[in-house]
Amino acid sequence: MERHAILGNKVKLYRRSSGGNWHCYTFLKGKEWRKSTKQKSLAQAKDVAEDWYMELRNKDRFGEFETGTSFEKTARTFEREYEAITQGRRSPKWVQGHKDRIRLHLMPHFGKKPVKDITSGSAQEYRVCRMSKPTDWDDKKEWKPPARNTIHNEIVTLSMVLKTAQRHGWIETVPDLSDPYRRQSKIEHRPWFTPKEYKQLYEATRRNAANPKSKRFEWHAQQLHDFVLFMANTGLRPDEVRHLEFRDVEIVDDDYSGDRILEIEVRGKRGVGYCKSMPGAVRPFERLRARPRPDYMVADRTAGNGLPKPTDLLFPNEFKKMFNGILVENDLKKDRHGKARTAYSLRHSYICFRLLEGADIYQVAKNCRTSVELIEKHYAAHLKDMIDTSLVNVRRNRKPSQREAAPTIPEIHSGE
Repeated sequence: MERHAILGNKVKLYRRSSGGNWHCYTFLKGKEWRKSTKQKSLAQAKDVAEDWYMELRNKDRFGEFETGTSFEKTARTFEREYEAITQGRRSPKWVQGHKDRIRLHLMPHFGKKPVKDITSGSAQEYRVCRMSKPTDWDDKKEWKPPARNTIHNEIVTLSMVLKTAQRHGWIETVPDLSDPYRRQSKIEHRPWFTPKEYKQLYEATRRNAANPKSKRFEWHAQQLHDFVLFMANTGLRPDEVRHLEFRDVEIVDDDYSGDRILEIEVRGKRGVGYCKSMPGAVRPFERLRARPRPDYMVADRTAGNGLPKPTDLLFPNEFKKMFNGILVENDLKKDRHGKARTAYSLRHSYICFRLLEGADIYQVAKNCRTSVELIEKHYAAHLKDMIDTSLVNVRRNRKPSQREAAPTIPEIHSGE
């Protein structure tokens, strides 16, 4: 066996057979450490062994031998890497969402715990902790457990942190973080407004715009009415509408129908895409463009009389409270399955309306920047008008039996 010592005899290299790979070993913290350099050249093996030994010394210096890399250090590494690498590909709000989940929930629970000690059971304990009422909760206040989707997002962030630990060699494998008691749920449609309910909604927002509860809410009420019409005639996501500027929208003549429609350059979670609206979105857009902004939104009212500029947002303010109030007042907040409707339900309604009118599902998916599979799963499967009876109620011509096919023998009457 060939042997060599380096770093003042602190690290020894050896190989069992001539021409084989060199291995190295050292003693540290009362324990023997071994590693294969995977090198046949002695010079290259020495370089690998030196780097390995210095890495062990650094771990010893930071106390990682006893406890391993902590969740806190791993989470900080993940935040730094994720923000730098996804810059320009993920919105700052998306990145901040991971940071908030780490700071508010994951860090208080795992904290200094070594990532190597986080197992599938640890993830389940975390779920139980989040779904249980805190012992120090003030009983005077109503406690409401977080939504399952909220916890799911937190587990996704935890998984991404553990994958960071795996890439850096702090853990060998990422544990199974799936919910062990979750069964395959049935496919349920997403809450939308039926044509009758949608008419009830926009008539309610129209009345609210004409007679708001307070004069100072008049501008917001008018914006809300146009928001409902705009969303239901474009199918945009709420976050896409929030980032929409007037320069992103253009009124054009549709080559197919000859009607005026909107061509919209959309910026959202799928990047930059395009959308062609229904004719019903043109008039709300014209009202938005001609509506002066309140004084607190306009720096210099003398320039343009407070009208929005091309770089201004179509909907600079949120009116979630007003929208929910109208839904509750008109008994539209929940659908027949008890699912709560939100602004996203207007997008769902747009997709359902297009399918009910017989639009091509591929073109609807392309215009909404989504997939055909998702539409078939969450929308088309629940619309009775999507079932083509000409293809379902097919009847095959039944061949007559031999008895039915035999010629009828006429009766013979005696004496006649």
